[in-house]
Amino acid sequence: MKEETLTLMNDIENKIIDHLQDVRNIVTWNQEKVLAAFRYLRVGDVHFNPTTGYGYDDLGREKLEELYAAIFHTEDALVRQQMVSGTHAISTALFAILRPGDTILSLTGNPYDTLEGVIGASKPVDGSLTDYGILYQVAGLLPNGSINYSLIEEQLKNKPKAVMIQRSRGYADRPSFHIEEIKTLIQFVKERSPETIIFVDNCYGEFVETQEPTDVGADLIAGSLIKNPGAGIVKTGGYIAGKKYLIEKCANRLTAPGLGKETGASLNSLQEMFQGIFLAPHTVGEALKGAYFTAQLLSDHGYKTTPSVKETRTDLIQSITFDDKEAMVAFAQMIQQNSPINAYVSPQPSYMPGYEHDVIMAAGTFIQGASLELTADGPIRPPYTLFVQGGLTYEHVKIAIVQGIQALQQK
Repeated sequence: MKEETLTLMNDIENKIIDHLQDVRNIVTWNQEKVLAAFRYLRVGDVHFNPTTGYGYDDLGREKLEELYAAIFHTEDALVRQQMVSGTHAISTALFAILRPGDTILSLTGNPYDTLEGVIGASKPVDGSLTDYGILYQVAGLLPNGSINYSLIEEQLKNKPKAVMIQRSRGYADRPSFHIEEIKTLIQFVKERSPETIIFVDNCYGEFVETQEPTDVGADLIAGSLIKNPGAGIVKTGGYIAGKKYLIEKCANRLTAPGLGKETGASLNSLQEMFQGIFLAPHTVGEALKGAYFTAQLLSDHGYKTTPSVKETRTDLIQSITFDDKEAMVAFAQMIQQNSPINAYVSPQPSYMPGYEHDVIMAAGTFIQGASLELTADGPIRPPYTLFVQGGLTYEHVKIAIVQGIQALQQK
C-alpha cells in the first residue's frame, strides 16, 4: 500500500474519531447484553448437537430461540434455517398474524421492493396478501421523509389489525428511523388503537443502537441471519421475536398448524448460529465504523452521502449519489474488485427478481447475498444512488472505499 493512501486513511479517521469512539461504546454495551444472555441461559456445547428428520426434541434449537428472546427482551422467538431470507421471515410473520378481511397499514411509506410481491399492492401476485383478501394501506411520508402523523391518525380510526414499520430505508429516498422515533410512533399507535399489532421489519438494524424495537413496545420483529445477527458466519436463516401468542402463529405458518415450533431439524447449523449472535455486536460495529469512513471520504470528494457523516446511525446502510450511471457502476465494480471472493468478476446492471429496474450488485461475499459483508448495490435509475453496507472488518471497508474513489478520480 502506498504511503499516500495510508495518509489519506489516517486523515479521514482523525475527522471521525468521535464517531469511532461512539461505535466502540455501543459495541461494548451490546456485547455485555448478549454475553449476559448466554451466561444466564447456561448455553453449553451440548446445544451444538444436530438433529435430522422431523427435528423433535432439538435442545439446541430450543435454547437458541430462548437466547434470541432474552437478547431482544421478548416472550418468545422463532430462529430457523428454514427461513430463506429476511423477506421470507417478514412474509411468514405477516401471513401468520393476518386473515382475509384484515387490514395492514404501513406507517413508513412503501416497503422494500422485494416486499411488493409479498403484499401484491401495485400489481396482482399469486399468493400475495391482497390475493388472500387482506387489505393493504400506506401512510405516505411527508416531503422531507418524516412520519405523517396526521395521516396515520386518520387511518387508525379504522382500527387496522396490524401496522408495519420498516426501520431501514432500503432503496427508498427517505431516512432510516431511529429507535426513539419508532418508540414515539408506537406510543402514538397504541394510544389510538391499543389492539393493533405492531410489527417492525428490523433488517439491517440489529445491534446498531443499544435498544431494539421490542424494547420500546413493538409486538413482533423479524430479520435475516445473513445480515446483522449472523455476524457473517451464519449461512442462511431468519428470526422472528415477540409476544408468545404471535410467535405460535408464526411457527404454525412456517411449518404446519399443530406442528409449530416442535419440528424443523437443525442439521449442522447450531454452532454457527450461536457463535454468530455472540459475534454480532462486534461485527456490526466494524461495519458501522466503515459506514462513517465512507460518508466522510465521499463527502470530502463532493458526493452526496446519506446519512451524512454528522448523523448517528440506526442501520448499516450508507448511500452515495453519483452524477451519472457510469460513475455509479464504476464505483460498484471497484468494490467487487476489492472483495475477497470473485474479485475477478465485473458486475453489470441486470434484472433481479423483485425489482422493477435493473440492479447493479457488487457482492464478493463468502455467503451469497450476505448484507453484513461489504456489498454495494442499487437500482439503475435517477438519481443514481448506490447503497453500500456491511464489512466484516473495518480495514477491508477502508481499502475498498479508497480504491473506489481513486478509480473515479482516474476517469
